[in-house]
Amino acid sequence: MPQTFRLARQILCLLTLLVACLAAGPSHALSPVSIGREDIAIDLEPAVEIFRDRGRNFQVSTVPGADGIVRRIEVESTAATPSGDWAVFALSNNSDEQIDRIVVAPHFRLASSGFLWPDLGSQRIAAITPSEGFALDRQESPEADVFLVTLDPGAIITFVAELSSDRLPEIRLWEPNAYKDTVNAFTLYRGIVLGIAGLLAVFLTILFVVKGSPMFPATAALAWAVLAYICIDFDFWQKLVPIVPGQERIWRAGTEVALAFTLVVFLYAYLNLNRWHGILSAFTALWLVGLGALGVLAAFDPPMAAGIARMSMTATAGFGLLLILYLSAMRYDRAIMLIPTWLLIVVWIAAGWLTVTGRIDNDIIQPALGGGLVLIVLLIGFTVMQHAFAGGSFAGGLLSDMERRSLALAGTGDAIWDWDVARDRIFAGCDTEGLDGMPVAAMNGPARDWLPILHPDDRDRFKITLDTILEHRRGRIAQDFRVRDDNGHYHWMSLQARPVLGSNGEVVRCVGTLKDVTERKKAEERLLHDALHDQLTGLPNRELFIDRLDSISCLAATRPDVRPTLFMVDIDRFKQVNDEFGIATGDTILLTVGRRLKRVLKPQDSLARLSSDQFGVILMSESDVAAVGAFAETLRDAVRAPITFANQDIILTASIGLTGWTEGAGADEVLREAELAMYQAKRLGGDRIEPFRSAYKTHSSGRVELESDLRRAFGRNELSLAFQPIIKLSTGEIAGFEALMRWNHAKRGFVSPAEFIPLAESTGLIVQLGQFALDEAARRLADWQRLPGQSKLFCSVNISSRQLIRQDLLNDVRQILKRYHLVPETLKLELTESLVMDNPERSAKLLERLKEMGVGLSLDDFGTGYSSLAYLMRFPFDTLKIDQSFLRGEQVPQRSILVHSIVTMAHELGLAVVAEGVDNDTDAAQLRKLNCEYAQSFMYGHPLTAEEARRRLQERGGRRGSA
Repeated sequence: MPQTFRLARQILCLLTLLVACLAAGPSHALSPVSIGREDIAIDLEPAVEIFRDRGRNFQVSTVPGADGIVRRIEVESTAATPSGDWAVFALSNNSDEQIDRIVVAPHFRLASSGFLWPDLGSQRIAAITPSEGFALDRQESPEADVFLVTLDPGAIITFVAELSSDRLPEIRLWEPNAYKDTVNAFTLYRGIVLGIAGLLAVFLTILFVVKGSPMFPATAALAWAVLAYICIDFDFWQKLVPIVPGQERIWRAGTEVALAFTLVVFLYAYLNLNRWHGILSAFTALWLVGLGALGVLAAFDPPMAAGIARMSMTATAGFGLLLILYLSAMRYDRAIMLIPTWLLIVVWIAAGWLTVTGRIDNDIIQPALGGGLVLIVLLIGFTVMQHAFAGGSFAGGLLSDMERRSLALAGTGDAIWDWDVARDRIFAGCDTEGLDGMPVAAMNGPARDWLPILHPDDRDRFKITLDTILEHRRGRIAQDFRVRDDNGHYHWMSLQARPVLGSNGEVVRCVGTLKDVTERKKAEERLLHDALHDQLTGLPNRELFIDRLDSISCLAATRPDVRPTLFMVDIDRFKQVNDEFGIATGDTILLTVGRRLKRVLKPQDSLARLSSDQFGVILMSESDVAAVGAFAETLRDAVRAPITFANQDIILTASIGLTGWTEGAGADEVLREAELAMYQAKRLGGDRIEPFRSAYKTHSSGRVELESDLRRAFGRNELSLAFQPIIKLSTGEIAGFEALMRWNHAKRGFVSPAEFIPLAESTGLIVQLGQFALDEAARRLADWQRLPGQSKLFCSVNISSRQLIRQDLLNDVRQILKRYHLVPETLKLELTESLVMDNPERSAKLLERLKEMGVGLSLDDFGTGYSSLAYLMRFPFDTLKIDQSFLRGEQVPQRSILVHSIVTMAHELGLAVVAEGVDNDTDAAQLRKLNCEYAQSFMYGHPLTAEEARRRLQERGGRRGSA
C-alpha cells in the first residue's frame, strides 16, 4: 500500500511538470549562461527568450537549480501600462566566489535599426526579477537600462525581465569596472567630436554674418544640424534640454529630417543653381516643402519621418553626385572643388546604410559615423572658406568712375550692359538706336531670362562665362553670341564687360557694352565663302571640290551602293572667245555656262569651277550606265546652247571626260582619270564625251612620270633658284634680284618652268615649291647682305595662287624673317594682277597683314588685266612692275604714252617702278628721264646661279673700293 501511494505521487508530479512545461512554451530550451571571474562582457542576446503579449502576470518555469529541481515562478508587472512582453534568461556562477555583474540594455543602437521605419530607441527594460531573492536594483544611466546582479557561488538563477518596448536590440552582462572604463573612453571621444562640431557651427555662423553670399548661411545651417544630430546620438542633448521619457524618438527623427533639409539647401546654394535652372529651382522648393512637412510628421510618427528623411539623404547624395560631375565637365569651379567632399558624403551614406541594415554590426561603427559626419562639415568649411577670403577689396570711387564711363559710352551708340549680381538683375539699353529690334524687355531682368532668346549653340557658353567671372573674381567678358529679335531673326551681339568687386572680395556687378556686330559677322562669313568658292560664278572652287571628293571616297569605301561618277568639262577654244570679245565678255559667258550646268543637276550632285574654263561635276543621283550617258549628253547640250551677245549667237563646245568610281579608288586617282579622259576628248578635236579607259594612262605617261619626278626632285636636290639682276637705272648698279625657279632633271637636263610650273599648280606641289623658293631666296639674300655695301640689297620671290589662299603664308614669312635676321622690306613678294583679282577681298586682307610685317609687295605684269586701275588703290603695294609687252615690239607712239602714264601714276601713288624687257639704250634713257627707278632684262644680265650672283656683287664692291 505505501508503494502504491508513492507511485501515484510520482505520476502526479510528472503530470504537473508536463503541464507546466507545456504552459511555459519554449522554456524547456533555456540554458544558463556560465559566468566566471575572468569574464568581462558577455552578449546575452543568444541566451534570451522573448515572450510576446503575455499580459500583466507572467508565469515561467525556471532552469533547474543546483539541486536539479525545476520551479515555477510568477511575476507581476510593475508598470502603469504594461507592454505584455517579457524576456527570460538564466545565469550560473561556476566559481567558488560571489560575483557582481551588471545587465546593460542600451536605449538606442544604430546597427540593425532598419532603413524604413527604423528603431529610434526607447527604454528597453522596466524591471528584472530573479527566480530567488528580490528584484534587481536599477543603476542610474541616461543612455541604457542598467541593473546590478549578485551571484552566489554555484548559484543558478533564472531572470524575468519586463520589457518596456517591443524590441531588445542588445543586452549584455558587464563587469562593473570594465563597463565604467568603456563608457569613460567613449565619453572622451564624444567630447572631442562634440567640441569640433560646436566650434565649426559657431565659426561658420560668424562667417555667415561677415559674408553675404547665400552659400554661407546654408553651410552654417548644415553645421548646426550636424551638431544637433551628434548631441542626440551621443546622449548629450538631455543635458541641454530636459527630455521626457518617450520623446527621444521625436528628437532623433527631427535631427535626421534637419540633416536631410540642410543638405539640400547647401547643395542648391553652393552650386548657385538658381541662376540658370528655373525648373530645378521649383523642384528644389517642392522638395524642401516636403521635408518641412516631414518635420511636422516627426512629432506624430517619428519612425516614418526618419525613414523618409534617410531616403531623401540618399537621393540627394546620388542626384548631387551626378549634378556635380556634369557641372565639373562644364568647367564650373565650385562643382570641381566640391567633388572630394561629396564623394565622402556618398561613402558616409553607404556606410550608414550598411550599418542600419545590419551588414556592419560592432560597437565602433556608430561613434565612427558621428565623427565622419563632423569631418564632412569640416571639409565643407574649408571649401567655403576659399570663397570667403579670396579676392581683393573694393576700391573707393570705382563705382562712380564706372558711372562716368557708362555716360561716355552712351555717346558711342553701343548699348550699356550692367549686371547687378547681388540682385541678379541685368540692365541692357541705351539712348541711341543700338538695340533696335532687339527684345529689350527680355534682356532686362534675371540672367536666366537670357537663355530663351539666345541661340541654342550659345547658351552654355554664355552661362559658363558668367559663372567663371563670379568664381575667379577677375578677368574680362569678351564674347560674341546670337540673340533672337522680335521677328524671330538672330543678330550677332558683342559683349565687352568687366567685373566690379565689393568690399568682401565678391563680384557685385559686371558693367560693359553690348554692340550689334551682325554686319561684321556677315563680312567674315563672306570672306570664308570666298575662300572656298569661285568669285565669278559663286560655285565651289578646286579646294572645296577636292575636299568633297575626299569625303565621297570615304563614303564609297564603306557603302557599296554609293558609286558616283566624276565629270571634267573643259570649254573648247575659250581663249579665242576672250581674245575676240574681251575678258569681261568671257566672264559673262562663263557665268552663263555655270548657271546652265547647275540647272541640270539634282540636289545631291556637286558642281565646281576648277580653273578659268574648266568645270567639275560629281554625279550622285544616277548610277545606271544609260542614265549616266544621258546625263553626259545633257551637259554637252547645255554648253552648246547658243549664247546671244551683241546681236550675235556665240556657240561653244566642250570636251567632257568622265570616269566611274571603282572599289578602293581614292579622290586623287579618280580626278586624274577624269582629267585624262577630258584631255583625250580635246586631242580628238573637242566637242566629245570620252569615258576613261586604262589605255589613256599610257598617253599621259610622260606627264605622270614628270609629276613623279617632280615629287622626288626635292629629295634629290634637283631644284634650285636662278637670280636675275634688277638694276638701279640712275647708277647702273645691282639693286636686287628676282628669284626664278629652276629644275635640273637627272636625265632630261633643265626642264622649262613653263612645263613644270603648271604641272605643280594642278597637282598641289606649287605650295612646296613656293616654300622652297621663299626659304632659299631668303637664305641667299642674308648671305649677300653681309658683303660690304650690300646691306640694302633686296630679292623678289613670286607667290602662287595656292600660297595666297593658305593661312600659313603669313607664318612662313614671319618665320623666315626671324630665321635669317632679314630687314623685312628687303624681302619682296611678287603677285600678278590676275592672281590678286581672283579673290580681291581675301587678297586685300592678306596683303594688309603682310604689309604690317614690313615685307615689300610688288605687283607683277601690270597692265595685262582689265581692272587694275580700279583696284590698285585697295592693295598696299610698294612696287609696280611694267609688263615687258609695253617695251618690246613695234615702235608706236602710243607705247611711249602708256609707259609715261604708268610711271607717272605709280609715282603719284608712292610706288617704285621696275621696267621689264628693256632691250636697248634708247628705252633705258627714256625711262631714266621719267625717273623710273629700276629695270630688269637680259640686257642687264641673264639669270645667275647663287654663286655667280655672289661673285658679281663682290666684283662690283671691289671696284667701288678701289675707286
